[in-house]
Amino acid sequence: MTHFPKPAEGSWTEHYPHLGTGTISYEDSISPEYFELEKEAIFKRSWLNVGRVEQVPKVGSFFTREVAAADTSVIIVRDRDGSLRAFHNICRHRGNKLVWTDYPSEEVAGSCRQFTCKYHGWRYNLDGNLNFVQQEDEFFDFDKADYPLVPVHVDTWEGFIFINLAPEPTETLAESLGEMGTGLAGYPFGEMTQTFGYRAVVNANWKLFIDAFAEFYHAPILHQRQSVDTEATKLAAFGFEALHYEIFGDSGHSMVSTWGGMSPPKDPMMVKPIERILRSGLFGPWDKPDIDLSQLPTGLNPSGHRAWGSDSFQIFPNFVILVWEPGWYLTYNYWPLAVDQHLFEGRLYFAPPRNATDRVRQELAAVTFKEYALQDGNTLEATQRMLKSRVVSAFPLCDQEVLCRNLHSVARSRVEAYRTENDIPVVLEGQPR
Repeated sequence: MTHFPKPAEGSWTEHYPHLGTGTISYEDSISPEYFELEKEAIFKRSWLNVGRVEQVPKVGSFFTREVAAADTSVIIVRDRDGSLRAFHNICRHRGNKLVWTDYPSEEVAGSCRQFTCKYHGWRYNLDGNLNFVQQEDEFFDFDKADYPLVPVHVDTWEGFIFINLAPEPTETLAESLGEMGTGLAGYPFGEMTQTFGYRAVVNANWKLFIDAFAEFYHAPILHQRQSVDTEATKLAAFGFEALHYEIFGDSGHSMVSTWGGMSPPKDPMMVKPIERILRSGLFGPWDKPDIDLSQLPTGLNPSGHRAWGSDSFQIFPNFVILVWEPGWYLTYNYWPLAVDQHLFEGRLYFAPPRNATDRVRQELAAVTFKEYALQDGNTLEATQRMLKSRVVSAFPLCDQEVLCRNLHSVARSRVEAYRTENDIPVVLEGQPR
């Protein structure tokens, strides 16, 4: 039964005919050889979100980002002229990792005047230039100017920091974000600086977790225990259908607009007692912040529906922004570690709390989100285990899973282009139908 208008073609999936409506294969989520190609074709060539400008507020502020899918570590730093710079986290002397504290594999953040290698004491300015070499006269035909840190392309959009590890990106960040970026421009992301974050290693392919948040078909079933019994029964029987799906050109970016923000719910008895008492829950605090939300960007609530609750923007390859109608947002990052493992990061952003009550309401939303994410992650580990059996190789997807089709289709097209460009033999037979 259709609850919200669909495109003239009759379904969202048929609105994007290049995706097809047949079964799909998940071999792209279990093949180690294919994963190695994804690293080269996608993660070493795409714009990747690594943080926000609030993490580098002043000259000398820095943080590092481990990018296992590109076999590197990156330093992001605020230069003396106030500009943002990024470098591969490697000393030019003998390849030691330049910036780390107690554990070389862990990310760090802080503030400094220069970067000093722990191995032999080489020093670099914030602009990446080498300024000191221990016993410099021991080297042969040596000029410090020849050994700066290796730069990484860096840019920002609406306060989000992106890097691109390609020697020369094929498109700018603005070009990559395209219509989606334009449609979100102007949302007050920068005013929501109270953050709560979680990260966990999930034993599943990175695309499978993105799939989980690209559809809400699963929500009434997988998450039904998060609702009171009567509401869970209704949701399971009613199912879920989104207001709007959209795919932006061939960039890989997509979005789903959903109803039912439930903040506050139509009937307080729909939610658990703790939510009624604190006036908060999964959908965020019930009382809106002191931020002007009267004029939303054109990219939000594209269907213009009065029941709009949230929009989930999937920014290819591994970044998601979920904007909630009550006036807060969260982000997801999925960092591949292996074909069957990735690091999941979730971060919630609120306006700074006005009082202790605000803070507790935000805390409740944060811990409730964590519970939902744990339920998704646990299920995906079970999915990964059985996909590896290859007992089934063709899987049907419903109309509410159109963005899942899109993600795998775009990832495969990027890999196929790279494979052709470099004359690499076929790894996966066939393409999604």
